[in-house]
Amino acid sequence: MSVKLGSCNHLRTKFINYCSLTFFFILIGCFSNTYAQGDLFINPKRVVFEGTKLSQEISLANTGNDTARYVVSFVQIRLKDDGNFQVIEEPDSGQRFADKNLRLFPRTVRLGPKESQTVKIQVYQKNNLTAGEYRSHLYFRAVPSNKPLDGKKEQDSSKNVTVKLVPVYGITIPVIIRIGENSSKVAITALKLEQSAELGTTVSFRMNRTGNMSVYGNLNVDHISTSGKVTKAGFIKGISVYTPNTFREVQLKLDDKAIFDHHSGKIQVTFSNITNSKTEKIIPAELLLN
Repeated sequence: MSVKLGSCNHLRTKFINYCSLTFFFILIGCFSNTYAQGDLFINPKRVVFEGTKLSQEISLANTGNDTARYVVSFVQIRLKDDGNFQVIEEPDSGQRFADKNLRLFPRTVRLGPKESQTVKIQVYQKNNLTAGEYRSHLYFRAVPSNKPLDGKKEQDSSKNVTVKLVPVYGITIPVIIRIGENSSKVAITALKLEQSAELGTTVSFRMNRTGNMSVYGNLNVDHISTSGKVTKAGFIKGISVYTPNTFREVQLKLDDKAIFDHHSGKIQVTFSNITNSKTEKIIPAELLLN
């Protein structure tokens, strides 16, 4: 079974109904270093094991006023070329899952109002892994309480049966094991400036990944006038191209407050590739406007 999930760029969340439960999956891997969904706050939003690092901790906090319980497990996810995600069971060619070499403790977390707790994640049998990258996603699933909830009710008049839809929230964050040197690079191509009634002004481009591992970083979009004035027009904090993908198509809505001449100067897109040890800016891609 595969489940289509929303794009990280706009966090368009899809859901699936099973019996009386409505599951909402939020895939993390972009935006800030911390993340909150509903009443669950998570830090960090991604975990990378490389070098000699064998264990890390993830902080969970309940920011709400009710006690909450979460079950922690792993799911496998495919990043599609258009930036959407799918839950999968078998790896694609060139994709390797990390969960068989990861331990979690605890796997169930109960948090009272304003309480926090850490989940420890540990790599084991690392010496048995060949060079390259291994990735799975840590899944925090909210367990519905037994008390009545304010859910939508649907009445089946023919059978006189009431079905209550209870929202069950889940958040995933990527967990990556890297073995060996990272040779990955990024180049941006096919840069376009477009306008539509639905989205307004957007910039679209392709992120091309080469090398043996995923890339992750921040994207800046600037307009540079003919006189050299720089106008910040768009930004994505935390965007990935996962292995085995060699590219990702991106469409970014520009800031409505960014006022610039769409027919002169140039659009410049810069990607800052972030690893655990450094941040490397690639050569900016530019589009001359006329």
